Amino acid sequence: MKLKDIITIDPETLGGTPVFTGTRVPVWSLFVHLEKGVSLEEFLDDFPTVKHEYAVALLEIVQQTFSSEKTSVSYMKVLLDENVPRKNPLHFNSRASSSPL
Repeated sequence: MKLKDIITIDPETLGGTPVFTGTRVPVWSLFVHLEKGVSLEEFLDDFPTVKHEYAVALLEIVQQTFSSEKTSVSYMKVLLDENVPRKNPLHFNSRASSSPL
């Protein structure tokens, strides 16, 4: 499964926040739940519109992206590059009411 099948970004849906396709559930909410120790199954219970296969596929893509030290270092350099314009910096510990993307 490809990322474009799992995630939808539409200015008309939550102001362009990336959401799971077919839902209004922000993708970052999965990571917030996991970060707080909530299981994938509990997340899916909390957000029944998110397809199990989408959540699993997203986690697999993230794992593959960061499984290679070379790839993850290169990707992190892009994320941390001060010259890359971003609306909001990535803050994974303070997202209670806003998206990190």
